[in-house]
Amino acid sequence: MATAPEFLVELPIFSGPFKLLAELVLDQKVDVCDVPVARFTDAFLARGAAELESWTLEEATWFLAVCAVMLELKVGRLLPGPEPDTEEELLGGASPDLVYARSIELAAFRRLASVLAERIAEAALMSPRTAGPPPELLHLYPDVMAKVTPEALRDAMASLFVPSRFVDLSHVTPIRFTLSDAMATVRERLAQTPHSSVRDLVSDCEERLEVVVRFLALLELYREGQVELRQAKVFGEIKVRWRGGRAA
Repeated sequence: MATAPEFLVELPIFSGPFKLLAELVLDQKVDVCDVPVARFTDAFLARGAAELESWTLEEATWFLAVCAVMLELKVGRLLPGPEPDTEEELLGGASPDLVYARSIELAAFRRLASVLAERIAEAALMSPRTAGPPPELLHLYPDVMAKVTPEALRDAMASLFVPSRFVDLSHVTPIRFTLSDAMATVRERLAQTPHSSVRDLVSDCEERLEVVVRFLALLELYREGQVELRQAKVFGEIKVRWRGGRAA
């Protein structure tokens, strides 16, 4: 394959290969403000269709990335910035560490572009097989249901519907109040005093969690039809009446 011609630039301050100019700018040996990026970009586009047809994707990507870095450096130089605090900022120009980091990124992009180009070329030579095996070989396919029995399906379904194992959380927080105990306490009190209120039923609770569990017990008993709840006004006191029995 023929080698791509070198892309040359003609500028008042430089005449020669573009790659050399890019290296000089990144090394801060040429002021980026003196480099008209738009001029050689137009030249690159004008000559691309004619003389640079043999350029690879890697070279074109490198050219665009270098132009982007130059534009970023030029914008950073032209826009007003804060007052310099160090001698390096007073001298102006991009930080050498930043330029070095950019060069490493460009090298990574070049390597990635090469790998992608190779994989695209390899994929272009592949074609998927759309036809199945010939009829005389169809019987050679293994029967995936040969070892499947009703008993195996039954055992598999039974394993899916097995309740999950109880997770012991006693090491995290002790569970001192349970809904069943709270329901038993409410039943016992209402059996002695059929007409009561939520305030009276939670008066002996010492912690907020116990109050919540006691209230949930009342709601559960209401769902079962064992208690009747009444509230005369919004945020008013909730009256509780014991009905006994269980809802149908």
